[in-house]
Amino acid sequence: MNKIKNTRSICPECLEPIDAIIFEENNKVYIKKHCIKHGPFQELYWSDYTQYMRAEEFRYDGEGLDNPHTKKEKGCPYDCGICTEHKSHTALAIIDITNRCNLTCPVCFANAASAGYVYEPTKTQIIDMLENLRKNEPVPATALQFSGGEPTIRNDLFELIKKAKEIGFRHVEINTNGIRLAQSLDFCVKLKEAGVSTIYLQFDGLTSEVYKFIRGIDLLEKKMQAIENCRKAGIHSLVLVVTLVKDVNDSQLGEIIRFAANNFDVIRCVNVQPVSLCGRLPQEERDKMRITIPDFMKLVEEQTQGEIKVSDFYPVPTVVPVSKAIGALKDKRYVEFTAHPHCGMATYLFVEDGKLIPITRYANTEKFIGNMKKIHDLAQKGSKNKAKLRLITALRYVKFGFLRKYLWAVLREGDYKALGDLQRKTILLSAMHFMDPYNFDLERVQRCVIHYAIPDGRIIPFCTMNSIHRPNIEMKMGIPIKEWKSRHKVEITEPF
Repeated sequence: MNKIKNTRSICPECLEPIDAIIFEENNKVYIKKHCIKHGPFQELYWSDYTQYMRAEEFRYDGEGLDNPHTKKEKGCPYDCGICTEHKSHTALAIIDITNRCNLTCPVCFANAASAGYVYEPTKTQIIDMLENLRKNEPVPATALQFSGGEPTIRNDLFELIKKAKEIGFRHVEINTNGIRLAQSLDFCVKLKEAGVSTIYLQFDGLTSEVYKFIRGIDLLEKKMQAIENCRKAGIHSLVLVVTLVKDVNDSQLGEIIRFAANNFDVIRCVNVQPVSLCGRLPQEERDKMRITIPDFMKLVEEQTQGEIKVSDFYPVPTVVPVSKAIGALKDKRYVEFTAHPHCGMATYLFVEDGKLIPITRYANTEKFIGNMKKIHDLAQKGSKNKAKLRLITALRYVKFGFLRKYLWAVLREGDYKALGDLQRKTILLSAMHFMDPYNFDLERVQRCVIHYAIPDGRIIPFCTMNSIHRPNIEMKMGIPIKEWKSRHKVEITEPF
């Protein structure tokens, strides 16, 4: 056993904070911990030590919020709000506008049927949460996801999208299973008219069997109809969200990427999320189901016959020096993706003549990013002319054709539209591995950039929300299902 570092975690049984160590053995990385009440636990953290250490090289910690909403009292992860210990600002804000759903997926952690309560903030509460997120300093939240449950079952969804845009969210996306979109082209048109930016579409594979296993029902045709209706409605920004389950759909990654490339006119991203293991599961069962980010990268290389390689993927904070450099040159503060380096890996793909070409074929990423760090440092010290000259040096590591077609506008303009134009010319292929109580690492939590807003004013990191806080919030702020149905005059036997 080769110890890498000490950290803090939680007991999967009682959820109490406990000490943990991260170590390497046989080129795999594990987290190990011991609860006084419930004994020892050991879990696979990353399946490839070499890739773990490579990702670590791109660590970039943020400074958190200048105006945290909660104080350090009980200690991480029970002071979430965001507290003074948090090291990243909000890159993507999430608001669950209902936990009602028109599905009962076996893998879901956020539906009323499993919770026993209906959690559905009022329109006034949602507006308050939106305004609270926009008050974050030094960088107000600019990207928002309405989630659930299934947000499309709320009748005031279009109104909420419009309001979010009015309040200042440039990017507003809907996290959906696509059923409502498949049922109605008119619904998709109204989403477009309301100002929706992106459809974050649950999309687990290209066979009926995958959906039967993960969702409990065959949804393949509905997914295809949802995509087609979005196309007809003029919505040209879809994210395919794949819940990756070992030996269920991990053999379809290559096909899903090809499908995205064949539908490049509307699909902007494939976001793969290795399944989180919740509930009490014995070690043997967890070992059978656990799949990590390095597994994903290797499968992609194998299933694309090397068109996309493991080496083409970089951790989320790799892009931070670009945001900081442009911000320093323009005296602005942009969103900085200071996530933990082991939270996610990604690459951009260009689709040219039917081929998938990763962005790394056009640029020397390490040297370009290294120069962006120097540009930031020079601009911060007041040497903006030297910083601009250094920018020209940095551009030597980018092929000219790519620079002219794609990158120069982003560096020159440094605005949301320029970045959006780049995004529309590429497919982002990413994997985000959200934690569960078994592989929970508080160091990752403190660097989380995806935050839930809730009605009591708190802003909670994604993995603590879903591993710890969600049941208490829904119980406190929700309504028992029977009572909700009575209030809304719904028959007890009817779905809701």
